[in-house]
Amino acid sequence: TGVPVLDYKRSKPLYEKALAPLGYKNEMDHGTAGGFNDGKNTDFWIGKADQVAKTHVAFEAKSKDAVESFYKAALAAGGKDNGSPGYRKEYWPGYYAAFVYDLDGHNIEAVWYDYSKAK
Repeated sequence: TGVPVLDYKRSKPLYEKALAPLGYKNEMDHGTAGGFNDGKNTDFWIGKADQVAKTHVAFEAKSKDAVESFYKAALAAGGKDNGSPGYRKEYWPGYYAAFVYDLDGHNIEAVWYDYSKAK
């Protein structure tokens, strides 16, 4: 999955900080694009583009705490609130998520599935 950004060097720190609680590290950097590895694969990229069409990307978190850490880290790195951590019963009974706009207005989400609430 890739997300275009207008300024890679400005966007990279936000993604590094926001995705760290989800287990991602920036392991490939080509100056205008970079790949993030979740411990298994380099499966998320950001890259410089002249134009961006806003998109939504969701990352699965391993816990409720990871969702909350993602949200706090993203806001501290310059992201904008688009939905604080909480259950989204309208999506699914155990859907616990947080949403943040990145510097280009992309909606970045961390979600944890609380199967104890699904009953």
